[in-house]
Amino acid sequence: MSSLFAWFHKIISSSNKHDEADKGLLIIVGAILVFGLIMLASASSIISYNTYHQDSYFILKHQLFGLILGLGFFWFFSKVDYQIWRKYALWMLVASIGLLLLVFIPGLAGTWGTSKSWINVFGFSLQPSEFVKITFLLYLAAWLEGRKKQLAEVSRGIGPFMVILGAIALLMILQPDMGTLTIIALASFIVYFIGGGSVKHLVALVLLGLTALVIMVNIYPYQANRFKCMMDPSFSKKEICYQINQSLIAVGSGGWFGRGLGASRQKFSYLPQAQNDAIFPIISEEIGFIFSVGLILLYLALFLKGVAIAKKAPDDFGKILAVGIVSWITLQALINIGGMVNIMPMTGVPLPMISYGGSAMIAALASIGILANISKQGK
Repeated sequence: MSSLFAWFHKIISSSNKHDEADKGLLIIVGAILVFGLIMLASASSIISYNTYHQDSYFILKHQLFGLILGLGFFWFFSKVDYQIWRKYALWMLVASIGLLLLVFIPGLAGTWGTSKSWINVFGFSLQPSEFVKITFLLYLAAWLEGRKKQLAEVSRGIGPFMVILGAIALLMILQPDMGTLTIIALASFIVYFIGGGSVKHLVALVLLGLTALVIMVNIYPYQANRFKCMMDPSFSKKEICYQINQSLIAVGSGGWFGRGLGASRQKFSYLPQAQNDAIFPIISEEIGFIFSVGLILLYLALFLKGVAIAKKAPDDFGKILAVGIVSWITLQALINIGGMVNIMPMTGVPLPMISYGGSAMIAALASIGILANISKQGK
């Protein structure tokens, strides 16, 4: 135990104490968090009252186990010199695989819908794949930095990259959690390119990914149904495509300025998962198109801020890691919103820092903490 405290003190004391985190980053993230809390309180009020006879149950639990813990992780990672994680790159890969294996352990595994991607610990549910987004990115950033001059070689670059990503993908397919896998794969492709990977290799990766997607659609019928609903929402209006139809009704009925905060009709048990993956339609219904676009612009501002921080990073590890973090969060936001407005298949991923879910909130804020530390040490 004493050695653990000594390690904790060492990494905290190794942080750069002379510089402050990028204020623009903190303002953007703070705006998303405050906006998210307000909208979650509204979106979850009906299901919270119907389930627990308390209209603030979800928001209170969200604050306690998501936001407060997430801010704690943000503080920790913002204080620790991000470069120290380079030393633990291999352990990050082991942690990624270990976390994904937890969901297959009897007694720990939990099920949500068609996915077995949860574990139950002391009465609380955790989604290990959310934390894999951080650990795997940390590993990839260190791996790519160390092999920058060798990435053109198949045996030293694209080959090992495909094997590592393939191992992670296989464990996620077995759950299955295709939404999270899509985000991890896309973010990995981006960091591979930023890290010096060949465009030719990247094109090959994309083609391989599309081939794998076609195979998955044929293996899992519910995945094929999501594509059918995207192409034709009337395909099965009251069953398979019910959620997307209710989502479109919510988005459309909001108009330019919405029905008013708290005035959503779809959250009255018409739209499933209104407090989780489907919170964006409630946002659109209550505050309208203008403010919904404002939220999207906040995510894009976060991406641009992350790229600016990456450009000033003192090393390639920080540059790759910064781009990877904001790519993951922005991609996840756009994929969630795209699914809800039916311009792409629904994936079941939460809206970052807004949807109800402690694991997702902790993972996102921990990664923002790392990004904040990178910004402290920018050139």
